[in-house]
Amino acid sequence: MTVMRPHHLREGPLHSPVAESDLDHPKGPEANLEVRPEESWNHADVVCCEADSVTGKPTINAEEEDGGPHICRVCGDKATGYHFNVMTCEGCKGFFRRAVKRNARLKCPFRKGACEITRNTRRQCQACRLRKCLESGMKKEMIMSDAAVEQRRALIKRKKRERVGTQPSGVQGLSEEQRMMIRELMDAQMKTFDTTFSHFKNFRLPEVLSSGHEIPEFLRAPSAEEAAKWSQIRKEMCSVKVSLQLRGEDGSIWNYKPPADSSGKEIFSLLPHMADMSTYMFKGIIDFAKVISYFRDLPIEDQISLLKGATFELCQLRFNTVFNVETGTWECGRLSYCLEDTAGGFQQLLLEPLLKFHYMLKRLQLHEEEYVLMQAISLFSPDRPGVVQRGVVDQLQEQFAITLKAYIECCRPQPAHRFLFLKIMSMLTELRSINAQHTQRLLSIQDIHPFATPLMQELFSITDG
Repeated sequence: MTVMRPHHLREGPLHSPVAESDLDHPKGPEANLEVRPEESWNHADVVCCEADSVTGKPTINAEEEDGGPHICRVCGDKATGYHFNVMTCEGCKGFFRRAVKRNARLKCPFRKGACEITRNTRRQCQACRLRKCLESGMKKEMIMSDAAVEQRRALIKRKKRERVGTQPSGVQGLSEEQRMMIRELMDAQMKTFDTTFSHFKNFRLPEVLSSGHEIPEFLRAPSAEEAAKWSQIRKEMCSVKVSLQLRGEDGSIWNYKPPADSSGKEIFSLLPHMADMSTYMFKGIIDFAKVISYFRDLPIEDQISLLKGATFELCQLRFNTVFNVETGTWECGRLSYCLEDTAGGFQQLLLEPLLKFHYMLKRLQLHEEEYVLMQAISLFSPDRPGVVQRGVVDQLQEQFAITLKAYIECCRPQPAHRFLFLKIMSMLTELRSINAQHTQRLLSIQDIHPFATPLMQELFSITDG
């Protein structure tokens, strides 16, 4: 939603109450703030323009007032609306927000603070661009804090779910108990899964870079006595490797690609990072389970057994929601992961079980409700090792499965979805098989090159030594 100001506010520039001297002594270090206007770094971009709504001004877009387009008061580009009190383009809106939030120390390298800011020159001098933003009337106090952004994001999700609940759709055909069950699962998902991955920080990155850096000694070809250790791992990995792209907040892009002349040992370079990502996801899944009342009612021993058995499966179901089937990439906020096959090309990629699973599941185009019900069915599996109250867990799993079937019948009455429930249950069976294979691979690699975090060791019953 773009919040606009009445026409009379555009008669002249509104000078900010924030003095320019505030920019001369910032708290933070210098930062490169320039990014392309179309880029968005986090969920704050989606809602930061909502901050203007606190003033209670009417909502219109940049072309409604006079029947024609307006220009950005900072650079002269086409404006998209009022942002932080001034008619600006998306690029200047994002630039101003980042500059203020980082307290960057900016100095004009050219004309001592007198650079002309236009669409073509706005990237050349950030100091003068920020000065122009303030002179045009952009207000620092209208920038939402991270906490406020999180609250607004949660509110938007909650209202979206409420709209779904009040729609005269097939959901009304569900029983009250089934609707409450879905609502509880959706609440748990919303509270414990940040699809922007904005809280995934302080992770380790691979030591091997794609920019020509020399490969460290410990990642080079194994010696003769080590060769036998790698052969089975290389066979199981099917020549499929993971490439990683990290988009920095300063606009930089960092790429990692495994060496083309693979020896098998190079997979270790990415293991610490993948362990950090897995641990981050596992923590969210544990929190998800703890929010569900049905799970909390079980004995603690059964809770532990169910989580140990299902965490990997729930992790993949969540990862599938951010999987781009067109590019074969998992888009996790600023991080992107892609499985690459240097031997057989795209067709052979689909033969890799985990990737094939993600392609098939994503193409079902499931609703959020169907994803969370799949998570519940996987979590409440009575045949996990160590489960004591198998009868109770079995009844709960059956209730979730019946609810999923009823949801599909009510919300997807089209003939094309007649077998969707059976397809979903088949996918869960396949995921169970992949889970077992994954655990064996993890234990094999851990035995040769320990990398698992303490949480991973606990979930997969890994012992030191």
